[in-house]
Amino acid sequence: MLAVGAAAAATIGFGFGSDGDGATAAELPPATTTVTRQTLDDTESVDGTLGYGDTTKLAARSGGTVTTLPYAGSVFQRGHAVYKVDNQPVVLMYGKLPAYRALGPGDEGADVKQLETNLRALGHTGFTVDDEFTSATADAVRDWQDDLGVTETGRVELGRVLFAPGPIRIDSVTATLGGGVGPGQEVLAYTGTSRVITVQLDIGEQRLAKKGTKVSVELPDGKRVDGTVQRVYTVIEASDDPNGAPETKIEAQVSLADAKAGAGLDVAAVEVTFTAAQHADVLTVPVAALVALAEGGYGVELVEGSATRYTRVETGLFANGRVEVAGDGVTEGVTVGMPK
Repeated sequence: MLAVGAAAAATIGFGFGSDGDGATAAELPPATTTVTRQTLDDTESVDGTLGYGDTTKLAARSGGTVTTLPYAGSVFQRGHAVYKVDNQPVVLMYGKLPAYRALGPGDEGADVKQLETNLRALGHTGFTVDDEFTSATADAVRDWQDDLGVTETGRVELGRVLFAPGPIRIDSVTATLGGGVGPGQEVLAYTGTSRVITVQLDIGEQRLAKKGTKVSVELPDGKRVDGTVQRVYTVIEASDDPNGAPETKIEAQVSLADAKAGAGLDVAAVEVTFTAAQHADVLTVPVAALVALAEGGYGVELVEGSATRYTRVETGLFANGRVEVAGDGVTEGVTVGMPK
């Protein structure tokens, strides 16, 4: 914005006295404006996409025939069977650590504690939630297996449980009902259940998006809701030109304060307004009112009755065609000239 101000400002050199007050001018400026006191916001609006955030692909951990599949858009919570292979359920549990091994008596680790935490949340008791798979844990697993209608082994085979951070929503289904699936083959893709807005910014706009930044979101129906930046990360975007270099972009994910906002819209285009800076109760003039001084810096032309004088100003925030100013004689309501 500073470069815009400099380009818009006329250049003038005048012989400041020792006090640097400026000089009078014989002609009144062709146009004038007044110094305004306001809250100045440095904002920028960008296009975004309302959806459910990143998708995670789910691959089968065991082979067989797919006997049950969910529909896209289905929502699953802890304890629900997401799909079945050979009529054996793959059950959702909550946790950040993916299942990577079968679990049984004698096993220890964070994955054991994660399993036990879920068993307790599903109403199974009689064991201690810790990182040890004991005989008491095995009894709880048998109770859980009985509820599922599967063989009560007291062990959890690899592929029986899908761990996700929370409830999931099915984004797409790759497998075919009645078709075969093998270990490592994609079955479906899922997301979280919270509405998320994804926006992409040029690398030079990184200042706009910081974790915790408050934003305003305009929905397709024109309603505005508040949002908060939850994640900021970089992505590499391929060039449309086969010979072009890839480009680094900034992506930000924004959560909505109103969880019901945009209800009924799976995917929608929205406008996100970022506020990079806000200066409250400051004096401002249009950027075009600035005069670039030959000695360096900026000034404004104060109109005092039938005479004018130039005075040096310190500039602050540039935003929305206006600039924060402070200087001798620059007060609220004062008239300033607009250079040709």
